[in-house]
Amino acid sequence: MRPLRQLCALALGMAFVAACAAGQDPTLGGGDATSTGAPTSPAAAPTADPGADPPSTIVGGLPAPAPPPPAPPAPAGVDPVLAAVLSEGRPRPAGEPVALATQIVAAERAVRDPATAPDVLAAAGHLQQVAYRLLGDHPEWDAAVLGAAPVELHDAITRNVAARREFATLARRVVDTVPAWRIVDPLPAPDLRALYDEAEATFGVPWHVLAAVNLVETGMGRIVGLSSAGAQGPMQFIPSTWAAFGMGGDINDPHDAIMGAANYLAANGGGQGTDGGLDNALFRYNNANAYVRAVRHYSSIMAADEATYLGFHAWQIYYRSVAGDLWFPTGYEQAASLPVAEWLAANPQ
Repeated sequence: MRPLRQLCALALGMAFVAACAAGQDPTLGGGDATSTGAPTSPAAAPTADPGADPPSTIVGGLPAPAPPPPAPPAPAGVDPVLAAVLSEGRPRPAGEPVALATQIVAAERAVRDPATAPDVLAAAGHLQQVAYRLLGDHPEWDAAVLGAAPVELHDAITRNVAARREFATLARRVVDTVPAWRIVDPLPAPDLRALYDEAEATFGVPWHVLAAVNLVETGMGRIVGLSSAGAQGPMQFIPSTWAAFGMGGDINDPHDAIMGAANYLAANGGGQGTDGGLDNALFRYNNANAYVRAVRHYSSIMAADEATYLGFHAWQIYYRSVAGDLWFPTGYEQAASLPVAEWLAANPQ
């Protein structure tokens, strides 16, 4: 796991979560409560609701990502809501509930449609993420959003927002620095899904639970960097726990990390096929009931409709800071932590 401070920021920013203690912060989503960092807990706390050119700007002596190039015009026949995202190069959530519901519905339908083109799917997932992030901050909008959305999407909307709010309960303060992370593209969705399936077949832990953990810990592998507690890899293991459950694999290798996580969860009851066993295993992974509930919400969405996994796979990395949510696209890289104000001077959001 990553440091609690960073995890809460990620969880609130995305997806993202392990030990938000007093004085610390750290959703995708993309990135929850008190991971001890002890050998019995694999993830110590992500730093956390998932591209840009190589770094070209120097901020405080450190490289920062260059802004993405202008996006090409959206192809004909694309939903106007998603066409706007493709045209601008990033989504902008609506500032009132009915319009926000329109964005959510467009995104959810595109994610579930097997005919959706890859670039449109990526835009839909990104829009879905920022819309849920905003709705998570506005519970007074819930009724209006659900009233404007079709009934068949109510459960997914409710669970996405509930997960974000669970992570929000773990934050004690908002951070004023950006983390020393590198953001990379995750493995392709089919390849990651194959790893989750292999781990489920081996250890009995449902694939969608492993995907949800991977999502909230590192945005399915987008975040590369150590936590303050020394957690490493796409599933955020403390080295001592990895030594016990990593089966001799590479902590930074997606295959080995997912297998190690499944091994750990199964050892703590997650492979028994019972809700109680899964809840206990997830609590051991990150010692917070809010973390357990949030992961279960995301997992349940994917269990109900496997296509939704593709939306989560498209979630970006957002980081909740004193200046609001910061987007770290693929190509972001900071060798050391940097004050938010200094970073924003060269990277307006």
